Amino acid sequence: MTAQQSTDTKRKRAPSKRALATRERVLDAAEAVFALRGFDGSTIRDIASEAGEPVGTIHHHGGGKEALFQQTVARRADLLAQERLKALERARASGELTLEAVMDAFMRPLFALSAIEPRWRNYARLVAFVSVDARWRGISARHFDPTAAVFMGEILGLLPGVSRQQVVEGFVYSVSAMLALLTTRDRIGDLGGGEAIEADQIDRLVRYCAAGLAH
Repeated sequence: MTAQQSTDTKRKRAPSKRALATRERVLDAAEAVFALRGFDGSTIRDIASEAGEPVGTIHHHGGGKEALFQQTVARRADLLAQERLKALERARASGELTLEAVMDAFMRPLFALSAIEPRWRNYARLVAFVSVDARWRGISARHFDPTAAVFMGEILGLLPGVSRQQVVEGFVYSVSAMLALLTTRDRIGDLGGGEAIEADQIDRLVRYCAAGLAH
């Protein structure tokens, strides 16, 4: 084997389990810190402290802060999109696709994933940051807009008398309401004087957003 072949083999070698575990720990830490402090309020040192790793390890696995933020957002995006599209296919297969069914297919998977893995709540906060900051339009375009376009297309088909602009506006309002419920759901219990049942909250959210889109 030549020196060049040896170098190429090393480059193609898959990361070890240890390296993969470290990378996941770095991304988990970045997710938690960015969710708590936002992009501007977070530092690589904060993330290193959260991960229990040296600063050099954070740079090795994530690059600079902006690259790490983008990787952290991208990490869960594909799974979320897949779950939403599968839910939409199930709704289509039911034989009668309604506006509420479309909104349920878009919203419920994020709540279901967060019930299995609580870190998804941190992820929802990241998505909220991305959705309101023009710096991250590229992230939205790559990871969220294609799925959003599928759902908005379904909504337009169900609401022939409503303009595309109205659907877009209603969809954006609905996404904001979904993220607000997922990230601050305890506030409803506080204001209501008691603990609310999350499943009922999701049902009401779907009906609320569907009704808003229809009018």
